[in-house]
Amino acid sequence: MDSIDLLTKYDRLVPRYTSYPSAPHFSAAIAPADYAGWLRALPPDAPLSLYLHVPFCASLCVFCACHTTVVNQHAPLKAYAETLLLEIDLVARAVGRRQKVQHIHWGGGTPTSLLPTAMRDIMGRIRGFFDVAEDAEIAVEIDPRTLSDASLDALAEMGTTRASLGVQDFDPAVQQAIHRHQDLALTARCAERLRAAGIESLNLDLIYGLPHQTVAGLRTTIEQALTTRPDRVAVFGYAHVPWMKKHQALIPEAALPGREARYAQRDAAEEAIVAAGYTPVGLDHFALPNDELARAAAGHRLKRNFQGYTTDSAPILIGLGASSIGSLPAGYVQNHAAVPAWRDAVRAGTLPIARGIALTEDDRLRRDVIGQIMCDFGVDLAATAERFGANPASLMDAAPALQEMARDGLITWDGFSLAVTPTGRPFVRNVAAAFDTWLRPGAARHSAAV
Repeated sequence: MDSIDLLTKYDRLVPRYTSYPSAPHFSAAIAPADYAGWLRALPPDAPLSLYLHVPFCASLCVFCACHTTVVNQHAPLKAYAETLLLEIDLVARAVGRRQKVQHIHWGGGTPTSLLPTAMRDIMGRIRGFFDVAEDAEIAVEIDPRTLSDASLDALAEMGTTRASLGVQDFDPAVQQAIHRHQDLALTARCAERLRAAGIESLNLDLIYGLPHQTVAGLRTTIEQALTTRPDRVAVFGYAHVPWMKKHQALIPEAALPGREARYAQRDAAEEAIVAAGYTPVGLDHFALPNDELARAAAGHRLKRNFQGYTTDSAPILIGLGASSIGSLPAGYVQNHAAVPAWRDAVRAGTLPIARGIALTEDDRLRRDVIGQIMCDFGVDLAATAERFGANPASLMDAAPALQEMARDGLITWDGFSLAVTPTGRPFVRNVAAAFDTWLRPGAARHSAAV
């Protein structure tokens, strides 16, 4: 099968598999009391990761599918930070001990929209309740257009070790269409300022499939972006979901590249980044060969969570802030997405859980299988099932789909050992979906596989 035939057949809507089961299957059946019990039951020697969501930006980028809103006034930002401090108190009391934390990720939105004093206070509260490891990774997502010197000073004082800079595309026509104006000089200057402040590990986020984007334009963007010599680069496919994010309807669908053009852009991006000396990591990440992300991929230690590919091996992720998702041994939980609902719950002394899902043993087995496919591009089903005390035959509902993908050259499969071929790598989410017993075509709307 050539690439066009494969696209026609396999470029369907499937989850990104940052969790399993995926978020559309969470329900209100999981309540705050369930979450409190799950927190109390955490193994005392298990390290934690924390994710803090700040759902505010200074302006609207119409491509964005994150939970965020435009705020340019101090009062709601101050109120949000105060409520976040209260939520940290609630979670820490539910855990009931000073648990070790090995990874902290600030995401958004734009985390640095909070006042520098507020960010310091939040980090101080975390360090007060939790045992933050000396070598913990503290990462923050940054909009280079709005990073102030005061915020930069605060990030350095907080012990920030890595920053992720949003770029998307430098082409003026693309930037006009997505309402995000940011040139190379501004981005490079931001990178220089971060490194001068001691935050030396940087990664850039790029997107393909944007309106008016072309292969040639994307190559130019990549060439320019790599002059900042980031340690990592992520290249995501734009997810056009105007039924979920109404502002995306501002993007004329006629300006979006078609299926074949998107595929060509993805290939061109990978080719250009690899040619510049970066190692492919997972589906859409790249890293310099000496970066820990590349080493983790080579050593089969790569992980995947709601922030994408990571070196974070903590078995527990606690989400803080509106819409944030946590992953615990017992299951997943998600906070209220709307800031008022989240705020009211926290201020009432209630863990602000809106929905979640309890994991079955079969879920845990399939989550591990899917994780290996997404991170390692292969899995030994027999060995994995044995670790879970399961019969590998319980996974053979995937056999018809796997047989078809093997015939199409996406995988090699001998019954229990599966490996994704180079041809199949762009379609790795389809391979993972073969093991997804929750997935129902048309029942939940996801993004295109490629």
